Order: sequence, then C-alpha cells, then structure tokens
Amino acid sequence: MASIAQRAALASCLLALLGGVTAAHAADLRIGLRADPDVLDPAQGTSVAGRMVFAALCDKLIDTTKDGGFRPQLATAWDWSDAGKTLTLTLRDGVTFQDGEPMDAEAVKFNLERYRSDPISKRKSELKPVDSVEVVDPATVRLHLSEAYAPLIGVLADRAGMMMSPKAVKAAGEKIGDHPVCAGPFAFVSRVAQDSIKLERFADYWDKDAISIDHLSYLPIPDDTVRLVNLRSGDLDMIERLSAPDIPAVKGDANLTFVEGPSIAYDLLSINVANGAQADNPLGTSAKVRQAFELSLDREALNQVVYEGLFKPSNQHEMPGSTYWDDAHPVPARDVEKAKALLAEAGTPSPSFTLTVANSPVSQQVGQLIQAMAGEAGFDVKLQTVESATLAADSSKGNYQATMAIWSGRPDPDANVSPWAACDGFLNWGHYCNKDLDAILAKARQSTDEAERKSLYDKAVDIYLTDLPHIILYHYTSLYALRSAVTGFVPYPDGLVRLQGVKVGAAN
Repeated sequence: MASIAQRAALASCLLALLGGVTAAHAADLRIGLRADPDVLDPAQGTSVAGRMVFAALCDKLIDTTKDGGFRPQLATAWDWSDAGKTLTLTLRDGVTFQDGEPMDAEAVKFNLERYRSDPISKRKSELKPVDSVEVVDPATVRLHLSEAYAPLIGVLADRAGMMMSPKAVKAAGEKIGDHPVCAGPFAFVSRVAQDSIKLERFADYWDKDAISIDHLSYLPIPDDTVRLVNLRSGDLDMIERLSAPDIPAVKGDANLTFVEGPSIAYDLLSINVANGAQADNPLGTSAKVRQAFELSLDREALNQVVYEGLFKPSNQHEMPGSTYWDDAHPVPARDVEKAKALLAEAGTPSPSFTLTVANSPVSQQVGQLIQAMAGEAGFDVKLQTVESATLAADSSKGNYQATMAIWSGRPDPDANVSPWAACDGFLNWGHYCNKDLDAILAKARQSTDEAERKSLYDKAVDIYLTDLPHIILYHYTSLYALRSAVTGFVPYPDGLVRLQGVKVGAAN
C-alpha cells in the first residue's frame, strides 16, 4: 500500500500534468466567423472573412493604427521623393517567412511584381501607378511611379502589402492559397472548406513576444444564433460581427464580454448595370429606376430593426461626419410617392429584379425588409439566398442583377470608392464606367493636399449618387463577443482581429 508520502507525490504529479494540459488548452483560441473565407492568397482574395484570417497569417509592409493612421510593420520607415513619384521603404531587419526564407528586398520586389502583373491578381488596379520596383540593398526597396499616387501607403497597408514567401509561391503557383506561407505571427496548418482553418504560432515571428496564443482556429458559422450558442457553450472563444439583437444576452452572461468599436466598413447593394445578360432589366439599364429604388428604402428603419440602432445610415463611401463625407448630399429620407413618380417617368411602374443575399439570418432579414419597402413603391423584388463564397464568385462573374455586399473599409478615401466605382475597380462587378468620374478619381489620387482631395471627392459623390451603380446602406459599428477568459483584445476601425497582446486564461 502506498505511503502518505508516495500518495502525495503522485497527487503532485497528477496536478502538474493537469496544469500542463490546462496551460496548453489556455493557449488555444477559436474564433467564429460569419462567413467562410475565399482563397487565402492576398493576390486573389476579396472577402472580409479572408482579411480576418490574413490579419494573423500575413504581416503587411505597413499597418494601420487605432485612429486610422499608419504605422510600421514589415517596413520600419517610408519616404516620398521626386514630387511624390518615388517611395522608398526601409525594411525590418531579420524577418523570415514561415518556411525560414528571408523577408528581404528581393522578396518584396517579387511580391509587388506578382501583384502588379499576375493574370490572377486582384491587386493590379491598386498598384497600377507603380512603374517599377527597385532593390536598393537587402533592406531597402524603392517604388518608381508613373505619377504621384497618395493612396499608395494605404494600399501597402492592405493585401497588396502582404508578403508571401517567393519560394513557396514559385512552388505552388496559383494554388498558393491552399497552403499560404507568409511572415505573420501564425503559420498555416490546414483548412477544411466550410468547417475550419487552423493556424499555429510561428516561433520565429519578428514580434513573437506580443503573441501568447499557440493554436488558432477560425470556424465559419453563418448563423448568428448558432455562433453565439457555440460561444456560450465554450466551443468558441470569440465571435466577430455579433448580431446586434444578441447584445443583451452577451451583456447578461457573466462568462462573456461584449466589445464594440468604430468601423469604416459599410454595406451596399451592388447593381449590375453592364456586365452581360443579367444587366438587361429596368434596374440595370435605368439610373432613374435606381434612384426610385433608393427612395423606396428607409435606412434608419433598417438600422433600428436589424441593428438595434447601432449602425450609421449612410449613402456615401466615407463614414458620416468623417473628413471626406459630403454634407451637400445627406442621406435621403424615404419618399415612396416620389419613387413611384420616377418609375412612371421611366415607363416602368412595376420593375422586377432579383436581389441576391448571403445565407446569414441578418442578411436575409435585411433582404426581406428591402423587398417589402421597395414593394410599396411598385418594385417586384425576388430574393435569392446563397452561401457567401458562391455569392462572391457569382458577383465577380456578373452572374447577378443586384447583390448585397460588405466593404470592410480603408483609411484612404480612394480605396473606399475606386474599387466599386472606377471603370477598372476590382469590385466593380456590374461594369459601371463613367469617364468623368474616373478623371476626378485619378486627379484626387495625385494630390496629398487634404482640401484639394476633399473638393474632388465631393464632385465624385455628385456623379455616383446620380448614376447609382450601387446603393450604400449604412456604416458599421464593430461588435464582438468573447469568453471572459480572453483578455487584451483591442478593436480597430478596420474590424480585423489583431492577436498581439491577446491572452486566454482559465474559464470562469
């Protein structure tokens, strides 16, 4: 029979083992996403959910700050010269990719050239003014531009600034999204479509002391209710884009923490005006019909019913009250009679079209409200609900008449309007093209004077609110729910989950 001392020693060993298991589990973090990301390649990706994963997987040359400015990440400094036509970047010393390859000037040149020229790249329009990329030395890269381009800093603070291992890209080609290799805090482990994306802590990350999570999982769960149930049961540690009606339940649960923050993201209705046969309907062919459709909508009612009044009704790409918001074009009040009059003038009193929405309860609720509101003005809106990845794929092909989409927002105004409204915008799914608008946007990109840019963007607002190739509905407030054991999370206006400083303790 074991002695008291032996039993005590055994108990001590068991506690130590259990403690080790608890510590290991405490370093795991499971994040519930509203949608399954698209391809995990910064060159090809376009989804909000994809950017959420990239925040942990792929560091950028430049990052944004909590107040919407810019700060160093893989580049420690940058400097404009030659009247804004040359940008010199100084790179962080000693950074390696997750496969051990050096993240140096040659790697930066490789990535930027790929984003500029690869046929599969969605970043080409963002880097269009870049004529060439020069390797000055292993720690210095110089970008030569065809013209001054103020938005470039913001561009390098997003996907076009994400660096991937050239060795991995050369080996995998356009399939690199199946196993991306970047220079971020977490390395790719595996992905099961519609189920999970697993990452693990990168031991040689340049800022490794800021990372406390060992294993990271992203689980796409479109249903907001199911996502919250999984959080409350402990199967998730955090959920992004919390549904506004669920806030009271989160606040009333001692095991959960509610976090909100400002957001530059917005929802819009993209309308196919010139991309194939699907554009051949009254909404697609007539700006007057689109104007009537907008007047049939009550943005504040949408905000109150779906988002508990937490969002900001908006009709512009910039957030109401921000620097580049145009006060001369306030959010229009709903006017059903005027909408009917415009439809009569257009000769289409009962226009019909299909509105495609993602298969989340919130998106479906918004779609149903829009259907009902527009119906009172004479529109016959048919709702089509599809999985989010299918929606994104169909939209990019022009396989839609009108679709609801989210833009996560960017700190530079050009990156909020041009992707949607410029003739070559990579999110201009409906192939809208107005040469006058393009000229204004081009001029605004060449100026670093805030007052001049403000005047130009005001002119742009006047054009696209007349043509209405898309209808912006509201700007977001970022809403998150976390287990109370998760601490250190700080929300940013771009809505991305940054895990620097985040820790997971024992559950309550």
